[in-house]
Amino acid sequence: MTFADASLTALRVFREVAERGTLTAAATALGYTQSAVSRQIAALERAAGTPLLERRHDGVRLTSAGRIVVRRAAGVLDQLDATARELAGLPGEQGTVRLGWFPTAGADLLPRALAALRRTHPAITVVSREGGTPALVRALRAGTLDLALVASAPPFRPPDTETPALALQTLAERSLRVAVPASHPLARREYIDVVDLRGRRWIAGSGDDRAMGVWPGLDERPEIAHTARDWLAKLHLVAAGCGITTVPGAIGAVVPPGVRVLAVRGGPGEQRRVLLAHLPGPLSDAAARVAAALREAALETDVTPATEGRPRSAASAGLFPDPA
Repeated sequence: MTFADASLTALRVFREVAERGTLTAAATALGYTQSAVSRQIAALERAAGTPLLERRHDGVRLTSAGRIVVRRAAGVLDQLDATARELAGLPGEQGTVRLGWFPTAGADLLPRALAALRRTHPAITVVSREGGTPALVRALRAGTLDLALVASAPPFRPPDTETPALALQTLAERSLRVAVPASHPLARREYIDVVDLRGRRWIAGSGDDRAMGVWPGLDERPEIAHTARDWLAKLHLVAAGCGITTVPGAIGAVVPPGVRVLAVRGGPGEQRRVLLAHLPGPLSDAAARVAAALREAALETDVTPATEGRPRSAASAGLFPDPA
């Protein structure tokens, strides 16, 4: 059996595994059993004559051969899907861009960019989906996303160690802040001293993002009163007086009533970057226009405590590729 004999089903399953990061998650997404997914992967590896996945306790990782296969498979499957649409009388995908985004990017940055894009380039269709940064990076590698808005925290390492390195552009760098109930004594201040965060009840993330929502570097074990995956649910819990949580600086304009967002002083600066990521190489015209709309929206919404309410310059907003 040669690789030319590999089935399209096996290629689709392999792409899903590469994107999801585990056989179980891929099986759930495809509606297959895990054993069926394992059989398809085994058949593909026999056809390739080499392992395509490295099995680890926390999921799977692509081998060098696996990265080649997923890159080529994505192109083949996309072409077949486009052919099927044309045969069915549907429009082609030349103006369609697949965009991924981390949760809080959907609060202001993404809607602002898409609204502007509809005004300036109405023929471009953006199909987007939310996800955590690791999942979005896997989707880029698997070829199921063209662009992804991902988050980065100090020390600002690349989002993965695969090769070739992803192309990254910093759209904004923002200070992490804390959301408190409007009725809380801390809300009467202009900012919060880091020492005043000790002994507080926190509303944190859930699952792999459990640490999100708790101020980094606290010199105590935080008391986590509630966990929630959705950032808006966290803010409504804050408004109800159930605890406090961290938020990126730019989210202050869209918080619900009963919440005040404050800067934190007295400790190490906690910065967060918004990055636009894609596979290396030139973007399609449509993807390049989407990227430009995201950059403009980031410039409009990016503010710092020293320039509250005023857009920063393109240079200070970091609209240039990271040197790494």
